[in-house]
Amino acid sequence: MSQTVPRVTDAAPDANRWKALVFIALAQLMVVLDATIVNIALPSAQQDLGISDGNRQWVVTAYALAFGGLLLFGGRIADLWGRKRTFVLGLAGFAAASALGGAATNEAMMFGSRALQGVFGALLAPAALSLLAVMFTDAKERAKAFGIYGAIAGGGGAVGLILGGFLTEYLNWRWTFFVNIPFAIVAAAGAWFVIREPEGSRNRSPLDIPGVILSTLGLVALVYGFTRAESDGWSDSVTVGMFVASVVLLGAFVLVEARVKAPLLPLRVITDRNRGGIYLSLGLAIIAMFGLFLFLTYYLQIVKGYSPVKTGFAFLPMIIGMITGSTQIGTRLMTRVAPRLLMGPGFLVAAVGMLLLTQLEIGTSYTALLLPAMLLLGLGMGTAFMPAMSLATQGVEPRDSGVASAMVNTSQQVGGAIGTALLNTIAASATTSYVADHIGSAASRSQQQLVRLEGMVEGYTSAIWFAVGILVVAAGIALTFVNAGRPGGTKVVSGEVAEGAENEVPVPVVAH
Repeated sequence: MSQTVPRVTDAAPDANRWKALVFIALAQLMVVLDATIVNIALPSAQQDLGISDGNRQWVVTAYALAFGGLLLFGGRIADLWGRKRTFVLGLAGFAAASALGGAATNEAMMFGSRALQGVFGALLAPAALSLLAVMFTDAKERAKAFGIYGAIAGGGGAVGLILGGFLTEYLNWRWTFFVNIPFAIVAAAGAWFVIREPEGSRNRSPLDIPGVILSTLGLVALVYGFTRAESDGWSDSVTVGMFVASVVLLGAFVLVEARVKAPLLPLRVITDRNRGGIYLSLGLAIIAMFGLFLFLTYYLQIVKGYSPVKTGFAFLPMIIGMITGSTQIGTRLMTRVAPRLLMGPGFLVAAVGMLLLTQLEIGTSYTALLLPAMLLLGLGMGTAFMPAMSLATQGVEPRDSGVASAMVNTSQQVGGAIGTALLNTIAASATTSYVADHIGSAASRSQQQLVRLEGMVEGYTSAIWFAVGILVVAAGIALTFVNAGRPGGTKVVSGEVAEGAENEVPVPVVAH
């Protein structure tokens, strides 16, 4: 329902909030970098450690399962223990796990370190976002803070490709792990001395153990199901079993949450129309983006013959677009227009960029096609991500800000797993079909190689068409479901919305 909120006394903003943002952003950059930096180093690490092709996927999967499965639990721990304490603990653990990965001497040590990185990442990520949510209460300042955070969340993956390329090519794959340690030390030390968490914002309710078990197992089954689908096919018995298990476990989780006194995920967090629309549209957008990162990396390295470093730099226009969209367009317009009028058009601009990439061919010019496509993708995603990140945690009671933040990360993590599996399957099927139809007419070995490369590009463009459609659906959901008005001069104070100097406006209030 909606009601007019009377004027209340403004809480004094935290004097150190901008310093805190530096360390929160640094930690977020480290987590996002890790999602892509290891991908570049994987071939070298596989060779050094003697990891088989069949087990190679576990370097990525171990991280994704732990991170995706434990995010809700991590968000609740942040609400219970305190966000600052959880944030610093997450950083310390992530640094230790990274040191273990860099020192790995066999595949078991590598897989274990990646799982540990996921565990501590699940503590760190929701704590970082919820700290921003409770520290930045002024609408205009909040827009700037989330603009910076959104640019890092969106562009960090591409930065990881550049950094991963440099470290792997000029140093050693182990440095893609060791590089996290200075990030974590600086962010943890800075956070410890600078961050002052608002009083009275903890949720001291007892921990919902059945909720923790059901949500963790349900999310792990879901992420693993999509990972299996990518490697073993959608009809594989284990894949199907995982999907069935995830539906049963997550269904049971919702039933438990509706009945217990202190739920892990209060249903009021996700049944709010705005937040529900954001989680859904954000998850869909990530499905489209994750597949694209993968295809473009392979296209540039295998089809165009780029080195890892050159591939990383080829993604720079996307990073520039994301930073511009997030910090310039999003931040400047967020207090003037409704969030859906940034999110919907943002996803559509990204869809236009994706549409250009459906024209990819072996001889496609980087400057003529890839560069404008990446700029549009970055601009669109940056413009859409920033208000989405802000609105997902706006108006949430401080005691729920950890789980609300965790849901943002969960929609991204699950979206990433779905995107990689779904779009890879579509691409592989189209490639196989193309090669089968054309290989017979190729007489020489060089012609056969050309057919295989054409088949790869055909696979990528077929999958990118689906990504275009997914982004259009994400835009439709954002425009339809997200109905919050412009933030204006509102402040978020103790989970309620207080008016600025202008006038009173209706705001959504959750009924208790």
